[in-house]
Amino acid sequence: MSPLLSEITPALRTFLDTSGAPTPFVVVDVDVVERLYRELCSVLPAARALFAVKANPAEPIIRRLAALGSGFDVASPAEIDLCLAAGAEPSVISYGNTIKKSADIAYAIERGVRTFTIDSPEELAKIAALTDEAEICVRLWHDCGGADWPLSRKFGTGPAQCERLIRSALAHGFTAGMSFHVGSQQRSPHAWDTPLRTVGAIRSSLRADGFDLSFVNLGGGFPGSYTDPVAPIADYGREISDSVARWVGTDMPLFMEPGRYLVADAGVLRAEVVLVSQRDIDERRWVYLDCGVFHGLAETLDEAIAYRVRASGGSGPLTSVVLAGPTCDSMDILYDKNDVRLPSDLSEGDHVEFLSAGAYTTTYSSVGFNGIAPLAEHYVNAD
Repeated sequence: MSPLLSEITPALRTFLDTSGAPTPFVVVDVDVVERLYRELCSVLPAARALFAVKANPAEPIIRRLAALGSGFDVASPAEIDLCLAAGAEPSVISYGNTIKKSADIAYAIERGVRTFTIDSPEELAKIAALTDEAEICVRLWHDCGGADWPLSRKFGTGPAQCERLIRSALAHGFTAGMSFHVGSQQRSPHAWDTPLRTVGAIRSSLRADGFDLSFVNLGGGFPGSYTDPVAPIADYGREISDSVARWVGTDMPLFMEPGRYLVADAGVLRAEVVLVSQRDIDERRWVYLDCGVFHGLAETLDEAIAYRVRASGGSGPLTSVVLAGPTCDSMDILYDKNDVRLPSDLSEGDHVEFLSAGAYTTTYSSVGFNGIAPLAEHYVNAD
């Protein structure tokens, strides 16, 4: 667990105690984002960070990271514009989505972006039809074992096709590298070893014919601090660095795509209790909040991400509850199997806080489902 938000930071606590902001909302301490960025860069100094904008595209966060020299992993023209407006140079923006409209590729090229991720010959053909100058990143498939939020199936391709795509990109006159992703909230620091071994084998095959990779992108997966403990980030840095040296070589330029790690622990989500009910169909109380699956807590689907939850109201003994959102949808249940315990005297109007909620909350919030407004967001220690 990160020591930075094993408890709420003073700036966040001051906001929670004094702002009077209506719920639900998330509040993020931008200074924590900076500290986590510096920490990650210190344990993986050979890899340049490309912040995964999808984790939290807030302008104060993008502006702070741009000032620190971070690059950015983007998934759309809107994210490109956001990063450029915050001061990022096009050369440090990587269009990492493997599924892009030709018009969006053309727009990225017009804005000066040259790095594009692919996992199919069809996507390479789109790029080749639009430019003679590109840096192609070929994504290797990974099963994402050990990750709480896997990213398998939809992205990446096998080793043989990876090598064919790299050779094809080089034949087009492009430079080419490789990437992979071990899954979001990856609990095992060893998870990078197997894909790096595959990358190393492909690199050896290319070099035997006089070619080479121009970079390796280690992807994301660095974890936030939720209910289950994770290894210190230094362990991730050490294991990844050892695997790079063992399989790829220390001469290879490296990138990484931290998202969750940089912003999750910087934020707290506050919700209000709408109803506490005791129905005869269940021995446990049901606690309904004004924030649920559709308004910022989508990662509780299948109870994949187990936030640390605590009440700022009620003083009775802690008892197990079912935690749910406010909508007329049966999927809007946050935690049933996970043992969430809240005060026995919790009542309507009390607050419940989700720690380490700075990632994938505002971005997963729906626009107006059941007439409920999107999740509000606030930032402290912002520039």
